[in-house]
Amino acid sequence: MRRGLKYVPPALLLLALLELTVFVLVGRAIGFGAAVLLVFGASLLGLVLLRREGMRAWRSFRAAAQAGRPPGPEVTDGLVGLLGALLLALPGLVSGVAGLLLLVPPLRRLAGGGVRRATERRVSSMVAGDLFGPRRVRVYRGAPQPAPEPTPTPSPQPVTDPGKAIEGEIVDR
Repeated sequence: MRRGLKYVPPALLLLALLELTVFVLVGRAIGFGAAVLLVFGASLLGLVLLRREGMRAWRSFRAAAQAGRPPGPEVTDGLVGLLGALLLALPGLVSGVAGLLLLVPPLRRLAGGGVRRATERRVSSMVAGDLFGPRRVRVYRGAPQPAPEPTPTPSPQPVTDPGKAIEGEIVDR
């Protein structure tokens, strides 16, 4: 079992308390009936968007797969959209605001980048390459590193020209 799972129950309890506190504060500000209608309307919108985002994610995934492109960007965009719609569908004002923020295109791209980086850290470079395509990297030449102990296969000599960037793709095949 992962270490972080032990924090899930207390985090859910804190989220429920936060949702209740925000609901009471909003209810006092705009009235209880209006706050209930706001939560109900946000949940209804979330359910509609959940279906739309799911269909959109499936279509973009299929288009990428048929075109022979790596489907990773479409998958991450679809996951972020589905998470945003799901958070909006959950009854609560805090989760609704978080869901709406995940549906805003610039924040959606930012969250998608985070999902991509997390995925690349957790899977092998070969799987990440299949999902997202070759990674673009920038390598800076630096001071030579001490040579490792001699091995049966010859190792390349270190580069000693500092300051220039070498751009390329990592292709792990």
